[in-house]
Amino acid sequence: MSYATKVVIVTGSSSGIGAAAAIEFAKEGASVVIVGRNETKLKSVNEECEKLGKKPLVLKVDVSNEVESKSVIDKTVEHFGKLDILVNNAGVGYNFDIVNDGFMENFDNVMNLNLRAAVYLTHLAIPHLIQTKGNIINISSVAGTSVSAGPVGLISYCTSKAALNHFSRCVAARLASYGIRVNVISPGPVRTDILENSKSPLSWDIYKEATVLKRVSEPKEVADLILFLAGDKAKGITGSEYIVDNGYLLKN
Repeated sequence: MSYATKVVIVTGSSSGIGAAAAIEFAKEGASVVIVGRNETKLKSVNEECEKLGKKPLVLKVDVSNEVESKSVIDKTVEHFGKLDILVNNAGVGYNFDIVNDGFMENFDNVMNLNLRAAVYLTHLAIPHLIQTKGNIINISSVAGTSVSAGPVGLISYCTSKAALNHFSRCVAARLASYGIRVNVISPGPVRTDILENSKSPLSWDIYKEATVLKRVSEPKEVADLILFLAGDKAKGITGSEYIVDNGYLLKN
């Protein structure tokens, strides 16, 4: 799969699945836009991409902020002249129980990043994707399907991912006439920094035991699926949800 002529935005690409996707796209020759909030981690991903391919465009941006989010599309088109692929990967999973005071603030923060940011970036990207007949890949989670995918404090996270799944299907139907494909990937447990960032009481060993294959995926496994869905080999696939969870949903 050569992406030598493609321009790809990957949000949340300072670590985890996003970083792995950016690096794999760079390996395949793509012009990559890496987007994230952690400057130190972005620098590390940038260096890895440069070693493997073209120099990326690095944007330190909070995509939950409308002004900053708009700059991602504007600067990408200004720098590279077009946009072919949008990977909405940025997300967060703060652990906060609905029975506790302050829940709505947590809910709004999670929904703003996990759902609204993807919706807004999609809206802004559409005119450019129409020109290139490009595609969108939204990174969701098995938490959008299973209520057992985390502690009780992940209600906001689970809800945001369920909404992202259905948004993706609706947009796939709406944009098909323009030749734009939209798909979703719902990973199960993936060894990233999400447990640390969300202050989750769980461990990867617990998640491993929750899968039928008794393993936790690495970010590159999801990145490989992203590259497949973004490419011509998947030209007949739109409105689909691909689950890569080591059989997590078979047990939960």
